[in-house]
Amino acid sequence: MTTDAQNNIDYAMLQDRLGYKLRRAQMVYFDVFFEACAQEGITPGLFSILAIVYHNPGLTQSAVSAALEVDRSAMVAAIDKLEGMEVIERRKSKNDRRSYALYLTEKGKAFTDRLNQNVIEREADFEKFMDSKDREQLLNTLDRIIQAKKDNP
Repeated sequence: MTTDAQNNIDYAMLQDRLGYKLRRAQMVYFDVFFEACAQEGITPGLFSILAIVYHNPGLTQSAVSAALEVDRSAMVAAIDKLEGMEVIERRKSKNDRRSYALYLTEKGKAFTDRLNQNVIEREADFEKFMDSKDREQLLNTLDRIIQAKKDNP
């Protein structure tokens, strides 16, 4: 809900600040993403883990943690939750017996497909104001920002 006071605020110094705009856009979009995940009773973070493992079966917990830039101890708790839901399973790594490889169960694959469809539908509603060219350009720009951080830590 927007109040009259909010409508009269001068954002002059913030209008051209990339960080401010990115954060505001992220907050707006995250609400959409969160709702799509909440329909299935999980968080966006858990969806991200499922999506990575879906397309990369057998990755170690450490590799998934690094890919998502998540603390390893937080990753253990997240995998415990997904394992409790019977959507993911840990197996001893064939390459390193000290590590666990992650795999989706059949239930997990179906769950991830359904969840991804929820996200796609919610994004479509959210992105009605953008044509496919604008969307592609935005994604490319965001990828460049992310890559710049990786290249220049």
